[in-house]
Amino acid sequence: MGVDLSDIFEKHEIELGDLAGKVVAVDAYNTLYQFLSIIRQRDGTPLKNSRGEVTSHLSGFLYRTTNLVEAGIRPIFVFDGRPPSFKAETLEARKNIREKAMQRWEEAKAAGEEDLMVHAQASSRIEGGMVEDAKALLGYMGIPVVQAPSEGEAQAAHMVLSGDADFTASQDYDALVFGSPRVVRNLTVTGKRKLPRKNVYIEVKPEIMDLEKILSALEISREQLVDIALLVGTDYNPGIKRVGPKTALKQIKKHGNIEAVLTELGEGIENLQQIRDFFLYPEVSSDYQISWNSPQESKIIDLLCGKHDFSEVRVKGAIDRLIEASDAGQQTLDQWF
Repeated sequence: MGVDLSDIFEKHEIELGDLAGKVVAVDAYNTLYQFLSIIRQRDGTPLKNSRGEVTSHLSGFLYRTTNLVEAGIRPIFVFDGRPPSFKAETLEARKNIREKAMQRWEEAKAAGEEDLMVHAQASSRIEGGMVEDAKALLGYMGIPVVQAPSEGEAQAAHMVLSGDADFTASQDYDALVFGSPRVVRNLTVTGKRKLPRKNVYIEVKPEIMDLEKILSALEISREQLVDIALLVGTDYNPGIKRVGPKTALKQIKKHGNIEAVLTELGEGIENLQQIRDFFLYPEVSSDYQISWNSPQESKIIDLLCGKHDFSEVRVKGAIDRLIEASDAGQQTLDQWF
């Protein structure tokens, strides 16, 4: 999902502890999909409660957010609002991809194939009350939640630009295109990961990207970065065939803007100016409150153990870690006053 500009963006690996004391606005939907995708059993089946409802995302939000707090990070989860009208085609295409992946996964299981995870992960989808339960859990954990009016990454970028957060966290590169000064990737997937279709594991570390340094190194403006994204393809347009990030960069530096590039290529992009303006001037809000509070143990247990059949012993263990980390973080803040 999102625009892939990895080939032209300079990234710097860091340790999770390097973000201690930093406020990070996390793209919640992006993170939710990550948890649904990677927190699965060996045959690709997601974690479920006794009613067959998927709970992988709740496991991720509990344990991996606790890891962040223990590292001294102060996360804020930013949830998507209403998507722009020109995203409808993309959303429908993603739905079709998930349905085909689900069918392929079922066929692979029936055939006794070994590598099922790729198809299983591609079938991940948000259902029913997943978002509501995730928001409730985060609130009970004392983690602030912000509701974006439109795209979560745009809202998170706005919060960094406003000085209310230090980084935007997302696996996508859209946050940079939306103007976030600093972005961190791999925040919630740090650790060892198996490569698709290979019996090989790699160590995944957080990566940070600085927008000003990227623009300076590429010798382009923020507006030209948006034009490059549009040529490659975004959540709102399919891009131009056979134009990847390096080609798009070369063309924009040669011609100056996307209109001249499209003229030379004999191509067009539907809703070009509307999409460009959405990246440059997205719908965001400053009407939000941010505060980290003490975890509410009984409510976390009621939600996870009472409603979703989590192990009470494991949940209490995570809560104890969260309380200890939250108290330590508050003491560190108090020293500044």
